[in-house]
Amino acid sequence: MPERRTVALVTLGCARNEVDSEELAGRLEADGWDLVEDAADADVAVVNTCGFVEAAKKDSVDALLEANDLKGHGRTQAVVAVGCMAERYGKDLAEALPEADGVLGFDDYADISDRLQTILSGGVHAAHTPRDRRKLLPISPAERQDSAASVALPGHGPAAETPEPAPADLPEGLAPASGPRAPLRRRLDGSPVASVKLASGCDRRCSFCAIPSFRGSFISRRPSDVLNETRWLAEQGVKEIMLVSENNTSYGKDLGDIRLLESLLPELAEVAGLERVRVSYLQPAEMRPGLIDVLTSTPKVVPYFDLSFQHSAPGVLRAMRRFGDTDRFLELLDTIRGKAPEAGVRSNFIVGFPGETEADLAELERFLNGARLDAIGVFGYSDEEGTEAATYENKLDEDVVAERLAHVSRLAEELVSQRAEERVGETVHVLVESVDEEGVYGRGAHQAPETDGQVLLTSGEGLSVGRMVEAKVVGTEGVDLVAEPLDGSLACSEEAGR
Repeated sequence: MPERRTVALVTLGCARNEVDSEELAGRLEADGWDLVEDAADADVAVVNTCGFVEAAKKDSVDALLEANDLKGHGRTQAVVAVGCMAERYGKDLAEALPEADGVLGFDDYADISDRLQTILSGGVHAAHTPRDRRKLLPISPAERQDSAASVALPGHGPAAETPEPAPADLPEGLAPASGPRAPLRRRLDGSPVASVKLASGCDRRCSFCAIPSFRGSFISRRPSDVLNETRWLAEQGVKEIMLVSENNTSYGKDLGDIRLLESLLPELAEVAGLERVRVSYLQPAEMRPGLIDVLTSTPKVVPYFDLSFQHSAPGVLRAMRRFGDTDRFLELLDTIRGKAPEAGVRSNFIVGFPGETEADLAELERFLNGARLDAIGVFGYSDEEGTEAATYENKLDEDVVAERLAHVSRLAEELVSQRAEERVGETVHVLVESVDEEGVYGRGAHQAPETDGQVLLTSGEGLSVGRMVEAKVVGTEGVDLVAEPLDGSLACSEEAGR
């Protein structure tokens, strides 16, 4: 019997890429590949790249080169690039990085097994020529669902008008395709948290962002597919799902109901075994009173607001092709906290945008000081090819951008530490994510995975990963919290595990 082929998936970038990697893993395992964690143990190392900003692109190239260094020293025979950077640059990346044995775009995902086998056998699969994926679907959102069958949409499953029944002999732990666009999926870790893709693409035209050009126009997944995938994840032991897309507030607009998220969230919260439903990637300009109500009042749906503010000075926001200002953003936060005082809020900001004045920077600082955000990401502006902002003439000197980045980053670090201190005395529900000699760590409802800090429990005897513990915040370490489990919380958790 021939030795089975092995493949390792190395994922960089955002949670959307993590979902795409698990879809690729599902397709490959269903076709007979063995998945391994370490690239050194794989015949083929597949690097799921990020193409968002320069630092992320550098990390992707470094990962490809690191995997390439394994060739000739072990089992690894080929290194293949997939993901956003591969889609965005295609043959240009292949020419600039000959160490990669293949550069595959989204159109190759449906045939990923054949592509890797060709490369592993010494063949060549030509890298694609990049194209503007916004032009692949109709301009009108209402017409997109009918046209989507012919477009590769990572995370949306195979393009098929009539779903084929799932094979009866799928490997254990592999999600069956249960709808016309439901993907196969294989979990790549044992985390009690998993992301679920709600939609793909973006119709916004922010002047600094290239993502729509290689991720395409906005298109929603059908609620039944989202629900079925969530049920499967819960059966795999997942306790918290995070809904991801480029813009969750637009969900349903191409399905005839812009309020579809408001009705879907309560259904997801009722999935057996789930403890939490979290929504990420919300646009402030698209927030609706009804959505705020559902996010702040639905049991198991956490009052968590990942709001993409980017700046608060009106002039900078208009140059970014965005909307709002400091006072309107603060009013939005007041509305949210009026309904859920404990709500978690995070956001990202760009400083040094072309034309940003000292007064604009002061306005941003005014917003940050008043916003009481739990987590803040700050980025210095840099040109991204193919974006409108790259053509702007009033660019700031690199040293000015760096100075403003350092200044606002220091302010952000101070402010999130202050916000953490405000939570001392609060009762938090902590989902345990790691238990080892360093302690028991988890996250409260106001903390998303990897980005918003964590909670250290002062006692954790008998706890295991995936347990939910009620605890009182007794201290802070920067953005992180220190919490003491409440009397009976550990006992109840231990009893639940029996």
